Amino acid sequence: MEFFNNLDNLITGILNSLGAFAPLLACLLITVESILPVLPLGLFITVNCYYLGILGFIISYVLTCVGCFISYRLCRGKLKKHFDGMMDKKEHKLLKKMMKLFNDINLSELALLIAIPFTPAFLVNIAAGLSNMSTKKFVFGLIIGKFFMAYFWAYIGTSLIESFKNPYILIKIAVILMVVFIISKLVNKRFRLE
Repeated sequence: MEFFNNLDNLITGILNSLGAFAPLLACLLITVESILPVLPLGLFITVNCYYLGILGFIISYVLTCVGCFISYRLCRGKLKKHFDGMMDKKEHKLLKKMMKLFNDINLSELALLIAIPFTPAFLVNIAAGLSNMSTKKFVFGLIIGKFFMAYFWAYIGTSLIESFKNPYILIKIAVILMVVFIISKLVNKRFRLE
């Protein structure tokens, strides 16, 4: 845990010393964070919104979607064939059950999973890339869920522990997740993704 605190402090110090160039570095790091999960995404989105306002929010949202899609495509293109061959073996029963759950996930559940601010994006990207989920469903889930996740980090931004201590933040998260659910149901009905 101390390693992550030190990394967070180091990155914060670097971004503070860069001044107006901090958003450029934050943009690059947002994309990389979707592939390498040790970076603090919330910090980068906050920096972009602090320096660039609504434009920073839009850039952060787009780049986190791009990073997640790159991660998804890498898994789908480079690892899925090997993974499917490995899944044919009998000793991977638990993994098969977990992948079946992910294969059967509907758009609303996927969007909610992505929208939860503390969900590790790289795990969702990898699971989606290795599953039989359609690219179209993943992209729609990403577009809906990441918007609200970016909104959380840009305008609410708090740690998981602080969220549990403050019921007002928990109410905001619940409202965000309700909106995600409703939008995903409407999109699913419109585009028939299930």
